[in-house]
Amino acid sequence: MKRLAILASGSGSNAEKIMEYFQKSTKGEVALIASNKSDAYVLERAKKFGVPAFSFTRKEMEAGHLLKKLQEEGIDWVILAGFLLKIPEDLIQAFPDRMVNIHPALLPKYGGKGMYGMHVHEAVKAAGEKETGITIHLVNEHYDEGKIIFQAATTLEAQDSPEDIARKIHELEHRYFPEVIDSLL
Repeated sequence: MKRLAILASGSGSNAEKIMEYFQKSTKGEVALIASNKSDAYVLERAKKFGVPAFSFTRKEMEAGHLLKKLQEEGIDWVILAGFLLKIPEDLIQAFPDRMVNIHPALLPKYGGKGMYGMHVHEAVKAAGEKETGITIHLVNEHYDEGKIIFQAATTLEAQDSPEDIARKIHELEHRYFPEVIDSLL
């Protein structure tokens, strides 16, 4: 049984869907939730599922404390679910091809530093895109440039607001992210 750690910076709706999904899995379990924000709602979601959770600072992550904790917990896979900090190279190297991120657009479009959440949806709307979607990819040392594993698209209507786009993206994320993680295990 593979042990998963989920890193998240905010509410954690994707983390919740992953925890829900892996309650029934024979391949993996969510063993740890970690956030760079001590008040992130994802930490509350972890309690609901009885998953150990903790928060850390950017400085602690860069000093290797997060890596040490993941190793102590015997983590096999690291899942980024709305995690906004850049991952240090030592952490990436410790989980080669076993660190996965989800991005709320069809990469390579609308990726890179600062492109997350509503920033992405606003850019998609401003560009007049006819479709957008999600990209699940491996993590490397550059924002949103790791090997693409999976993409799913949704059609956009001219009247869709950034909030409408966000809703469509969340539906795709919640539907596909847990299944894609499971297929990787």
